[in-house]
Amino acid sequence: MNKTYFIPAVKTTLPVFFGYLAIGIPFGLMIVNAGYPVWLAPVMSLTMYAGAGQYIAIGLFATGASLGTIVLTELLVNIRHIVYGLSLITRFKNTGKWKPYLIFALTDETYSILTGCDVPNGADTGKYYGIIALLDQSYWIAGSIIGAAAGKLIPVSLTGVDFALTALFAVLLIEQLEKSHDFQPAVIGIIVTCAAILLVHCGIMPSGNILIAALAFGFAALILTRGRNLGKSTDSEEQK
Repeated sequence: MNKTYFIPAVKTTLPVFFGYLAIGIPFGLMIVNAGYPVWLAPVMSLTMYAGAGQYIAIGLFATGASLGTIVLTELLVNIRHIVYGLSLITRFKNTGKWKPYLIFALTDETYSILTGCDVPNGADTGKYYGIIALLDQSYWIAGSIIGAAAGKLIPVSLTGVDFALTALFAVLLIEQLEKSHDFQPAVIGIIVTCAAILLVHCGIMPSGNILIAALAFGFAALILTRGRNLGKSTDSEEQK
């Protein structure tokens, strides 16, 4: 890991460093507050590494959710990575031995960086992307360890901490809208969320199914409106 790779990768991932500390620490605090040991924070961040999925998993564990509910919820929350993978087929084509890890470590923030960064002259694409992904995961692990240790040693109020992830996604949404000027997915997300809340308010659906319903409606709407275009764009990239 020489200067050709490491220094540019650090500069590129610096925003993620601050962001992952900001949301990794609350994750660690949540683990300890739920009654789980400190070591679970780094273990989950090392083996699961799913950001929003980890937040949701702790809540599901704490409420005693069934295995089927946990699996289905995590699948729906993280199914967006299928779209991420399709859009990175060309970029990951020549990444060699780094490819399996890049697939595993593909979080929202890492995806945003990989789709917007340029590989330094003379650098191996797979190695450069891999170092970016490694740095991002190390930031997340560090944040979760700090949060878990602080929660164990220092009494910390968790009021408002659970909003950290929502705030991060709001920032990511704004950045994506500024870059793409594509408002359709965001509008669909708002509409299906309001629809799911309305169904609960009217007594048609239990409150525990808001997230699952909103995700299901959202993916269905995106497939109907964007699925064909996504397939065409992927085919054209492969031909290039």
